[in-house]
Amino acid sequence: MHEIFGWSLEHYLYFGGYPGAAPFSDEKNSSRWLNYINDAIIETTISRDILLMTQVNKPALLRRLFQLGCHYSGQILSYNKILGELQDAGNSTTLAHYMDLLAGAGLIAGLQKFANQTVRRKGSSPKFAVFNTALLSAQSEKSFSEAMNNPIFMGRLIESAVGAHLLNGIRGTQIELFYWREGNYEVDFILRHGDKLVALEVKSGNELLRHSGMDFFVKQFNPSRILLIGPQGLPLETFLSTPPELLL
Repeated sequence: MHEIFGWSLEHYLYFGGYPGAAPFSDEKNSSRWLNYINDAIIETTISRDILLMTQVNKPALLRRLFQLGCHYSGQILSYNKILGELQDAGNSTTLAHYMDLLAGAGLIAGLQKFANQTVRRKGSSPKFAVFNTALLSAQSEKSFSEAMNNPIFMGRLIESAVGAHLLNGIRGTQIELFYWREGNYEVDFILRHGDKLVALEVKSGNELLRHSGMDFFVKQFNPSRILLIGPQGLPLETFLSTPPELLL
C-alpha cells in the first residue's frame, strides 16, 4: 500500500489494505469508503462466502457476532460475556462455530489461549482479531482524524494491525497463533511452529494500563524468542513489512 498508493503508516492503520477501497481513502470520500467496506467487502463476504456456502441457522446472530468482534478487536472476551452482549445467542458452541466461519472467510478470528494441553486451548476465552483494520475502523463510527486523535483507539488499531499481519501471514502454513493470559498478566501474541515459540508484546504508548506477562510466560514456557514491537523495540513499520515466518 505504501509503494503503490504512497500511504503513510497511519493511513494504513486506519484504512487497512484493501486496494479497491484505496481511491476513497480521504476525508472528502469518507462516506464512499465506508460504503465500499460495508457493501463490497463485509456484506458480500458474509452473504456469498458464508451464507451461500454453509448452513447458518441464525444469520442475524452471525452478523452481530462479527460487529461485536470488530468492536472488541484486540481484546479477550469470555463466551459468557459474548452471550450477554448478544440477543438470541444460543450457546457457546454455536458462537464458536460462527467464529470459525468468519475466520475462514478472512474477516475476524477468535484466537485461543496458548496452553500445552489442547483441551485447555479449546475451552479458553477467545481474543478477537480482525484480518484487516479497515473492518475495525468501518465499525467504529470514527473518522480518520478522530481516530488519529484518540490514543485509546489508536492503541487498538496498532494491536489489531499486528494481529492482522500475523493472521494473514501464517495462512496456509503450519504456524499457529495464540495469545496468553494468566490472572492480570498477558502476552499479546504467541507464534508456534513445531517446538519453536515466539512471544510478541505490542507497545504503542497508547494502550490501556495492564500488566505485561512476558516474565511469567518466559519462566513457564521458555520461548525461543521474545519480540517487542513499538518505539522501544522493533519499529511497527518494519514489523508490518516482515513476513511472520522470518520471526521464527
